[in-house]
Amino acid sequence: MTADTALPDKDDLGALLAWYADMGVDAALEDAAQDRFAESAAAPPAEMRAPARTSPAAAAEDPGAPPMPLPELRKAPAAPPPPDPALARSQDANLVDARAAAAAAKTFDELRAALEAFDGLPLRRTASRLVFSDGNPEARLMLVGEAPGREEDASGIPFVGRAGQLLDAMLDAIGLDRTQVYIANVVPWRPPGNRRPTPQETELCLPFIRRQIELVNPDMLVFLGGSAAATLGNTREGILKLRGRWMEYDCGGRTIPALATLHPAYLLRTPLQKRLAWRDLRAVRAALDALPPRG
Repeated sequence: MTADTALPDKDDLGALLAWYADMGVDAALEDAAQDRFAESAAAPPAEMRAPARTSPAAAAEDPGAPPMPLPELRKAPAAPPPPDPALARSQDANLVDARAAAAAAKTFDELRAALEAFDGLPLRRTASRLVFSDGNPEARLMLVGEAPGREEDASGIPFVGRAGQLLDAMLDAIGLDRTQVYIANVVPWRPPGNRRPTPQETELCLPFIRRQIELVNPDMLVFLGGSAAATLGNTREGILKLRGRWMEYDCGGRTIPALATLHPAYLLRTPLQKRLAWRDLRAVRAALDALPPRG
């Protein structure tokens, strides 16, 4: 077998599948692959197709001219799909509904039900399921990321993919695990193709994550990545300037410390920056150790 016909090895196939996943190609439409190039090649060439027919006047002048083509029958246009309620209403109206639904939730179950019933965000129609939270709702430390990815969308649990495995290792490095923290995302539905949430999508989800933080009522927050830090910290600074800096977060009238750090997915792409994340983790551990016991 020559080099030109050699089959791809396991690593090449794995890289290709990973690339498909990053591009949002995560579902097969048919059991067998279809070679559209072969179908195009099998079509008859243009010179073998039936020639166009000429008009009656031209045919009268030239008896040898081919006849006119019959008019094509047009299919009746399909009925338009029903309008999406999220698009039929303005952003401001949807935001009013989001704030009211979030404020009315008194428990985690009520908040989850309010998110499931909220019609103002089209993301809920493209995602497989709501990714609400993981961990201990009575934890003193809460971590907030940006939005779920493909693995999280499939499982309904935040941070379960490669970035989640790294997050678990980061927590373990400071003596914590998921039973001792609470984990959520600003946007609880996966954007199509793992794209970043739009500012409008983030704005509509903000009342719900704020209410979720109020229900947890943690003693400390960690913002995982620049998007979560900018959204909840109300800042436009980039994560490399924000990370390692303590901020104050208003949690229902109670001010709690919040620290921004690098997102695990970013650390997977730039492993040299793990040294900065390690500094942040040590600061979190020291701050936790300095907290007085809960009464």
